[in-house]
Amino acid sequence: MKRIYMIEDACIGCHLCEVGCITEHSLSKDPVRAYLHEPERPIARCTVEEIDGGIVSFSTTCRHCDEPDCLRACISGAIQKNDNGVVRIDTEQCVGCWSCVMACPYGAIQRNLKKKKANKCDLCPDRVSPACVDACPNRALVFKEGSQK
Repeated sequence: MKRIYMIEDACIGCHLCEVGCITEHSLSKDPVRAYLHEPERPIARCTVEEIDGGIVSFSTTCRHCDEPDCLRACISGAIQKNDNGVVRIDTEQCVGCWSCVMACPYGAIQRNLKKKKANKCDLCPDRVSPACVDACPNRALVFKEGSQK
């Protein structure tokens, strides 16, 4: 299955992957409207981590593991893996216990504190490639075939 891979040496810490993700998951699909005018801004499903004052930076996103720890940890059954290998959270079923957050070894699941739900990458199912990959100006994110864990 296709997954997002990070090329750490190419990441410049610009956070445009986060902007692309928020825009894609917004109501308007417009960055300005998503940030300033929508009643609730989506949470980025990828996060840029910076180490040593930003000297080293990389984008963290869900690896859609072959055997996801988050799925096993989910007490409500909200996390499912579809036939294509994509691991998704059914937010209607999520009870906000954060077990998946603690179980993910990659730190790829965010807590939506307003909705009390878990949030993670869904690989932008309505797009050919994820918004974060397309938004990266330095090609530090690639979407390609591979296996994980």
